[in-house]
Amino acid sequence: MKFRVQQTFCFLMSVLFLCVVADLQAPVVHTKLGSLKGEYVSVKGKETGVHAYLGVPFAKPPLGPSLRLAPPQPVGGWEGVRDATKQPPMCIQSKETVLDLVDKLGTALVEIPDISEDCLYLNIYAPANRAKNAKLPVMVWIHGGGFALGSASTYDGSALAAYQDVVVVLIQYRLGLLGFLSTGDEHISGNFGLLDQVEALKWIQQHIHNFGGDPGLVTIFGESAGGVSVSLLLLSPLSDGLFHRAIAESGTAAMNVLMANDPLPMAQLCSCYHIFHFCTFYFLKDPNLRIQVNVDGHFLTKPVDELFRKHELHAVPFMTGVNNDEGGWMLASVSVTGTYAGAPVYLYEYQHPPKFLQQKRPSFVGTDHADEIFTVLGFCFTTTHVRLSDPCPEDEEQLSKIMMSYWGNFARTGSPNGHNLVHWPKYGAEEKYLAIGLKKQVTAQHLKKERFVFLTQTVPEKIKQHEENAERSEL
Repeated sequence: MKFRVQQTFCFLMSVLFLCVVADLQAPVVHTKLGSLKGEYVSVKGKETGVHAYLGVPFAKPPLGPSLRLAPPQPVGGWEGVRDATKQPPMCIQSKETVLDLVDKLGTALVEIPDISEDCLYLNIYAPANRAKNAKLPVMVWIHGGGFALGSASTYDGSALAAYQDVVVVLIQYRLGLLGFLSTGDEHISGNFGLLDQVEALKWIQQHIHNFGGDPGLVTIFGESAGGVSVSLLLLSPLSDGLFHRAIAESGTAAMNVLMANDPLPMAQLCSCYHIFHFCTFYFLKDPNLRIQVNVDGHFLTKPVDELFRKHELHAVPFMTGVNNDEGGWMLASVSVTGTYAGAPVYLYEYQHPPKFLQQKRPSFVGTDHADEIFTVLGFCFTTTHVRLSDPCPEDEEQLSKIMMSYWGNFARTGSPNGHNLVHWPKYGAEEKYLAIGLKKQVTAQHLKKERFVFLTQTVPEKIKQHEENAERSEL
């Protein structure tokens, strides 16, 4: 009798173990293109984590004479079950520079994959406890890096997905010469990296429902060049209907340094196809070379300043802001807030540098470029390829939960406001914004008004006066 009881107990424990193991595995997802096997990812502070599907192709590999330096083509299907548990290769860039940047983070642990031209992939993070027919908000992250660096694999969408019950998609796009070289005509029209972003958004419209996402509730968000990309997508006729909210962190299309009215000089530098690979190598080694977005007649039909001036942009809820010590990045974000007429606009200033980064900076440096990413994406709670080696202090964990709530609410409703959050007013004639600090969040007005006026009005006037005086003295 005792032996039978032991057998029964062992059998029940085995069944329970198998059920737990099965529950911790990501289910196979079936799409029109084929099936995908992902993985379960745990998230600190949450009983249930997410299902991650990594390296999902959204376009054909941009290889060979017909696809290199050309608009992306829709991806074909595949047979069998595709392994979606490994990070995709990064698009062509300086891996040494990426490793150096990661090394400077110190206590942030990031695994860096190889680089390849075959890089048009996305990573999907969906809550593991989602209902079978769920229609969750979709948040599409566009990485920064000056259109020369970056990848989906240097970020992690698991915490934001788990804490906000959203589907997070991290996309990749061609960088550098391969993404933005242009001859200024139909031969090499350029902006291929931005067209990759459009193709990724088209893929999401067609397939994200298979992962529990709602294609009618898509938010694009990004930082630095990713924020610029978000702003450019708002101006492009090609992205109409592909997203429904937009967040530009520390970067907008008003940053003239990333725009080119004449792309020909760079094209002439790489005039011969047989030296193109040398030119690409030279670009990777010379940080002073910058590939710029151009008016190609397709993605951008007019110069950016003209599109802003004429309010020719998609009227969707828009959120933008800056960190309080990142210099000139502030100008572009503040200068465009008034141009988004016809849709709600929310402006913020982020005021807390992560403690692990404070230890590596001079005491006079405040919240620097990209600091908000750690709280927006919840890196205090991630457990896999991007994580912090030391636990976050409780106050930073709480700030991250607040930031994720604001961003998640905005994705759900078009407003960042929600239960137990400080009210965030719309930006309007009173120029109100939300100052987001570690201990408190407060409503304020006229974001860096004096500095903005000084840089946009006083300095240009002084320069003009100096030039006029110089001309008179020459006479």
